[in-house]
Amino acid sequence: MSPVRDYVNERVKLGQIRSNLDLKLAFLRGFIQRPDLVGSVIPSSRFLTRRLASAIALTKARTVVELGPGIGNTTRALLDVLPQASRLVAIEINPEFVSLLRPDPDPRLMVHLGSAECVREILALHGILHADAIISGIPFSTMPAALGRRILNAIWTCLAPGGCFVAYQIRGHVAVLGRELMGMPKIETEFLNVPPVRLYNWRKPEIS
Repeated sequence: MSPVRDYVNERVKLGQIRSNLDLKLAFLRGFIQRPDLVGSVIPSSRFLTRRLASAIALTKARTVVELGPGIGNTTRALLDVLPQASRLVAIEINPEFVSLLRPDPDPRLMVHLGSAECVREILALHGILHADAIISGIPFSTMPAALGRRILNAIWTCLAPGGCFVAYQIRGHVAVLGRELMGMPKIETEFLNVPPVRLYNWRKPEIS
């Protein structure tokens, strides 16, 4: 390999390292500024993002919603699996995270600055009535219970029959808040994440 090519490769590697560092610093700033809105001080691990991507039938989903995508670790894992004809609506309340997500050139990705409580209205803006799957990383344990119930009601209302809702959480508040509306979830744990995270999975009944 030539010295010039060696130099170029080293610069590319250095740029990737700096880019990853910038993303992690942005995530840390978001946690420090609003710990009630960011569930963890560390972004999701690749093991968690893979488990989330496999937790729902993405290969058959036409519309997927991600609530609280953060710096986009899970977003990119979902796009790796989603069919080309599908769309992913990422709803994020942190403007800095939105500015990091919007430059993504993938035409399937629609990034929206807003609250998860307004998921129905946001989908309507894009001409979407129902989502086949909704994934949420927003921390239900740090928000008022009334707000958590409103968000879950909005999620359940815009979820298509047979669709699934997956919330990945450090604590189990979402299962308590959602029990009356959605029933008992299927629960899994991803230990290869810091800290370990539980996945709460609900499936909306089909219309008989």
